[in-house]
Amino acid sequence: MQYVYIAVVGFHVMAGVFWAGTTMTMARDPEIRVERLLRPQMGAAMGVFLTGALLWYFFHGAYFGSTEMVLALGILTALAAAGVQGAVVGSASRQLADSDPTAHPRLRARMTMGERIAAGLLAITVLCMAVARFL
Repeated sequence: MQYVYIAVVGFHVMAGVFWAGTTMTMARDPEIRVERLLRPQMGAAMGVFLTGALLWYFFHGAYFGSTEMVLALGILTALAAAGVQGAVVGSASRQLADSDPTAHPRLRARMTMGERIAAGLLAITVLCMAVARFL
């Protein structure tokens, strides 16, 4: 059974590092083509949520102490980050495909703003996971 835990934790960490890392990178530079990585980011987010749910089931169950409260805050901020990326970045990305080139700078600025908001939320998520370990 330990192999299952190791595999789930490994996938959770790798997907989370990809999601948070690409989000923070794209939040820094509006010239990066955000639309090329949005689908892989959302796939990684889905992987994070699925493996996170498994990890919660394996290690926390129905108990809800201080560690679980901090992790729940991290889950909420991760959900908010995924929502921002889907709504703000995804919407602008879809508009970008059908817009004229004069609208591209405005849409790219909107995507960068969405990535910046999501990056801040994911930073809180990572902080919650790190802190929860020591409660």
